[in-house]
Amino acid sequence: MLQIFKSTDTGMIALDQVENGAWINLVNPGEREISYVSENLNIPVEHIKAALDEEERARIEVDGDCTVVLIDTPVPDEKAQGGVYYTVPLGIIITDTNIVTVSLRENHIIKDFIERKIKSFYTFKKTRFFLQILYKNSKLYLWYLRDIDKTSGLIESRLHKSLRNKELIQLLELEKSLVYFSTSLKSNEIVLEKIQRSNPIKMYPEDSDLLDDVIVENKQAIEMANIYSNILSGTMDAYASVISNNLNIVMKFLTSVTIILSIPTMIASFFGMNVDLPFGNNPHAFTIIFIISMFLSVILGITMAKKEMF
Repeated sequence: MLQIFKSTDTGMIALDQVENGAWINLVNPGEREISYVSENLNIPVEHIKAALDEEERARIEVDGDCTVVLIDTPVPDEKAQGGVYYTVPLGIIITDTNIVTVSLRENHIIKDFIERKIKSFYTFKKTRFFLQILYKNSKLYLWYLRDIDKTSGLIESRLHKSLRNKELIQLLELEKSLVYFSTSLKSNEIVLEKIQRSNPIKMYPEDSDLLDDVIVENKQAIEMANIYSNILSGTMDAYASVISNNLNIVMKFLTSVTIILSIPTMIASFFGMNVDLPFGNNPHAFTIIFIISMFLSVILGITMAKKEMF
């Protein structure tokens, strides 16, 4: 998908072709769309395709008249339940006249810009637009991290009485999301520090302040991801023991019940093998035997209960 936008005095409008000062957004583009952008903006095709490789690492590269920045951005896993995320590359290419964003799938960062939810956003202010994307990306990590923490809390509340592995598997998926986040955030941090150190993009004083805010938000996201990951790892170990203990309690209870019921079963089995009933010809012999067997079972049950055997 190819989209072209440009800020005007009346707001941002969509265009049919590339113009100076326009923003070109590519989402999972085809070969024709890639060739169109490459030819019109004189951008090497490999720079555009780099963001379409899920294994591509975050980096910044200056190649002639264009600056290529790749960052990792979080996206929800639509195949899993809530709270599960992974990261994909987001490419930002800055030329002398335009800015291009490339991604393999739609994400909330670009969507908010398209829907005009970002204040003070202009397509021709390329550096500020670029930093606004980075800032929104760091904020999105923090938002998703809070969602992961909330989801883990809901799963933990179900784990108290659970005997299944389903909840532990869900926690494992959340832990994987935190690992993806932690790795991607550290890669993004390297890119941000390189931008701050080498200044490959022309910046004004207000842009430098925004870059500092981006770095602070990114560091906060890294700390949150590490904290949540440590907590979740300890929680999984603790609740694995809880599930095992719950299972042991159930097995102990069932074993105790089996032992108690074995007494009347043994007595009934004994007198079921052509053995004369005691008490002579007493018509209530069977009832007496039944009462005695139940009395012995109750005594055994009380004894086991006092010793906390079930």
